[in-house]
Amino acid sequence: MHKGEKIKLLINTLARPLQIGVYEDSRLKEVKRYEGLTSEILLPILEKFIKENNIEEIIYTNGPGSHMATKIAYVLLKTLSLIRDIPIRSVNGFELNDNKPIKALGKLYFIKEKENIITKRFDQEIKEEFFMPNSLDDISISKDIEPNYLISPV
Repeated sequence: MHKGEKIKLLINTLARPLQIGVYEDSRLKEVKRYEGLTSEILLPILEKFIKENNIEEIIYTNGPGSHMATKIAYVLLKTLSLIRDIPIRSVNGFELNDNKPIKALGKLYFIKEKENIITKRFDQEIKEEFFMPNSLDDISISKDIEPNYLISPV
């Protein structure tokens, strides 16, 4: 990718490792995975993307899931939006895992029942698998970028 090409980034802070989908014309071009704490790696990753690309928009998972990763991403992306004039939008984590349970804390998981998100206890650990959609047109993207806390953040 060259600096002139317009790209959109889809950042999944709920996934371990951190996943970033790179999209051109809303079509998936590449998925990058990064090990480490979101609080330590997200800013340098975004700085590199901004330096090397023409970012048209950034979409991030605003929950449910890791409150810390969501808070860090929200504050960082909101700041980038103001400083660099990059539009930010959000997507619900269930859009990126076929509506499977997402870890809350302990043995609690977020589950989606129809249009409601609730917590449910599972005694067996559930493996979380996230994916990047082939097209951004395949997911529901929101202009509401505030974190979606279903359990009060600490």
